[in-house]
Parts: sequence; structure tokens; C-alpha cells
Amino acid sequence: MHVTITAVGPDHRGLADPIVHYVTGSGANIHEIQMYDRDSEQLFAMMIRMDWPDAEEPVGVLRERMQKIGETKGLTIRVWSRDEHSRPPRLALCTTYRPEPALAILRDIRDRRLHAEVSLMIGNRDGCRGVAEQFGVPFHNIGDGKGNPDNERFAALLDESDVDYVILARYMRILPPRLCWEFAGGRIINLHHGLLPPFPGFRPYHDAYSHHMLTYGATVHFIVPELDAGNQIIHQGTFTALPGTPLEEIIRIGESDNEPSVLAEGVRRVVDREVELHFHRVVRARSSEFRPQE
Repeated sequence: MHVTITAVGPDHRGLADPIVHYVTGSGANIHEIQMYDRDSEQLFAMMIRMDWPDAEEPVGVLRERMQKIGETKGLTIRVWSRDEHSRPPRLALCTTYRPEPALAILRDIRDRRLHAEVSLMIGNRDGCRGVAEQFGVPFHNIGDGKGNPDNERFAALLDESDVDYVILARYMRILPPRLCWEFAGGRIINLHHGLLPPFPGFRPYHDAYSHHMLTYGATVHFIVPELDAGNQIIHQGTFTALPGTPLEEIIRIGESDNEPSVLAEGVRRVVDREVELHFHRVVRARSSEFRPQE
């Protein structure tokens, strides 16, 4: 069984050893291990991707063992596997103002084009609360009066809802590195409203327009701690504007038509297990092993 373990906490010696020793001693085959040490924040983080012998020890037991190690070492340890449950994968849709990307996901699930379920919607603003209410999805505003998110509550909500994938559907806040590491291994998917790598940042339409571009687009990519890094691209979609098209019209087309369809296709590729994230690079999954559940 494919299993991902993440561990995050205050940095000191001997944090990785008990985790690695336990999983290898139990017969796990480790495919990937990454460790981070941010001296400026005194933060340790580790991610392990492995094949786990579930027939000998269920993932639930592994989770209990990791929690005990975490309590001893002062670490927050999460154990996640897409294969643990027979249910469709659970999504958290994260929004700020724009409703169209979240609507595209919800409609594709309703129309059975996307084999998943939305467990909750999280916003740092109330702009998409009505969308959640329309589809009967719980909505949580984690922002203060200025839209600054409570990231500890963010993580707690994901855990409480047993979320598999976090979908940043025009969620206009940068996730802190700790949150990225806590849900590392290809679990956080972001819609960027521009083509990567040439147009990162918060104003990609404006930047492309200033370069007299006639082709605009959007990018769906896995999140890693580096903002809008380019090697994690899942899907991109473009549209062409005629010379002289006003910037406002270009943004309207991008936001209302292109971005929602690009996000929906990107999420489908991950949910249907066509692609995965290995060593911070998107790779084609072994399609014979992974089939979407009807």
C-alpha cells in the first residue's frame, strides 16, 4: 500500500531516526525521503513516501505508532494513504473571492465527471460562502477582518474532515512552509492564474499584457514550499487574444472560462491517478494500478 508520512516540529537532534527505523524494521520499502531544516525558524520537517505492508500491519496501527513517536519527540506526524479507504477521495476547496473555479469542481462532481467529494470549503473571506451553501457543503471562514488566515485552524479543519487533497481554487494567500510540509507529497493543488514559469506572482495577466502577449493561460500545479515553482505542473490551458483586446476583457475571459476548466482538468488528473509528485517532479502514474472508482 502506497503511504506518505509527514513529520513537522521544533528542530533538534534525533528526530528522523525513530520514524525511519520503525518503518524499515516493519518491512516498508521507502521510495522517497526528504528532510528540511530551516535554521531561521528552528523548524524540522520530513516526508517519507513508501510501500507499506498493510496485510501485516494496517495503516491505522502505523498511524498510532507514529503518533506515539510524535508525542515523544514533539512532532506533528501525519500518515496518509489514498488506498486506505474505498470511498472517493475527499477534497477541501479553498477560496477567497472568485467563485468560478470552485463551481467548476462542484459541478464536475455533481455531473460525475470527477470521482471525488468535497468535504468542506475554506475561505479567508466570505466571498464564496454562497457557492458552498448552494451545494450543501460546510463553509469555514478562517480569515480575520483583513483576510489574514488562521493557519493552525486551517490544518485542524483538514484533519477533522479527513481530507485527501487540498485544492487552492484562487485562494489568494501564500501557504506558510509548515503547512506545505504537513500536507506534502502531492496533496496540495494550486490554481495559478497565469502561465508558469514565465508569469508567476499575483498579477500574471497584467505582466503578460505588459509584454504584449497574445496568448494567456492558467496553470495547475502541486504546491511545494517554493512559491509557484515550475517543475510541479499538472496541467496548463491557454487562450488567444486578438491584438488590441483590452486587459479587462482578457481577465474576464481568463477568470470566467479558462481558469475553471484548467483547474477541473488538473484535479481530475490527480484524482484519477494519472499523475503523482515524486521528488518535487510530476510523473506519470502506473495507470494499470490506479483506476477511478465508479
